[in-house]
Amino acid sequence: MLKQFFILCSGADTDILNNCSNGEQNKYAGIGATVFFTALMATIAACYALYTVFDNLYYSLFFGVIWGLLIFNLDRYIVSTIKKRDNFIDELLQATPRILLAVIIAVVISKPLELKIFEKEINQVLLEQKNDLTLANQNQIAQQFNPKIAETENEILVLKSEIDTKEAEVNALYDTYITEAEGTSGTLKLGKGPVYKEKREKHDAALAELQQLKTDNKAKIAALENQIIALQGEYKANVADSQPIIDSFDGLMARVNALGKLPWLPSFFIFLLFLAIETSPIVAKLLSPKGEFDYKLEDQETIVKFWVNQQVAERQLLVKTDNDINNKVYTEIADEEEVMDYKRKKARELMRFQADAFLKKQKGIL
Repeated sequence: MLKQFFILCSGADTDILNNCSNGEQNKYAGIGATVFFTALMATIAACYALYTVFDNLYYSLFFGVIWGLLIFNLDRYIVSTIKKRDNFIDELLQATPRILLAVIIAVVISKPLELKIFEKEINQVLLEQKNDLTLANQNQIAQQFNPKIAETENEILVLKSEIDTKEAEVNALYDTYITEAEGTSGTLKLGKGPVYKEKREKHDAALAELQQLKTDNKAKIAALENQIIALQGEYKANVADSQPIIDSFDGLMARVNALGKLPWLPSFFIFLLFLAIETSPIVAKLLSPKGEFDYKLEDQETIVKFWVNQQVAERQLLVKTDNDINNKVYTEIADEEEVMDYKRKKARELMRFQADAFLKKQKGIL
């Protein structure tokens, strides 16, 4: 049962192969098994690749099985259409397009499995890329907010500088009226005279201005600090919103690119393995000698070919002979008096009809 299934997978003519030896049947069963297991590997590879795209098991299985059936049909067609010839060069030329197709299929099959085999290494590369993208994203977003934050911080520093300048002025006025009272500066008179009172009033006015300035600037500083907090919150929100996009940077194309950053030699050997599996049925048919099945298949094909050629030649000869006979018959009867008289009679009738029709048409015009 299993042998017949693999023979069916090889695409061989079972009616002919059943009449061949067991060795010939086993050869084609082996070719069919290679075709089947190649399609099975293609199904597994496609399911994994599609799972990285859809992230859905059922979709991946459905389309993966369809892809596997497609590869199975292509491989079966490739193997079944290679015919053994008496000249190896002719066989090689016949198989060259099919070998190129097998190479393409091997690349398509091997790549998803490479992604699975080197999954840990690829994840490490993706992690590094995600970290780089995260830092780059944070810097890009920061470039949108840092100038505004810096400008707001400068405004706060200006307001604080105004308070510090005013405090220095008030302190200087305080020292002035105190030293005036002590007699160490100004009029150099001890006591609280008119000059002292004048300087004290000036200090008190400046102190009141300082208090008012502190009140006003503190309100402004609080508003500016709230703006900074809002800008920082908006920055963090933008970073948080864009981070899931970076975290999901592990699709099929990203993994293929990450695989390309790994050493190429292990991936190349895996590709060679699948290339050998994919081309093994073709190579086996090219290298194997012409067997019993090939001779019987050639015999059956040549019987049909020669029979068709014979039928075509007979039809062509029949048409040629019929044309020759018709030409000879018409040549012989062309000189008979009876035929000439009949043609004259019909010609006269035709001329009468034409004359009557012309006369009727002219009357209608008049």
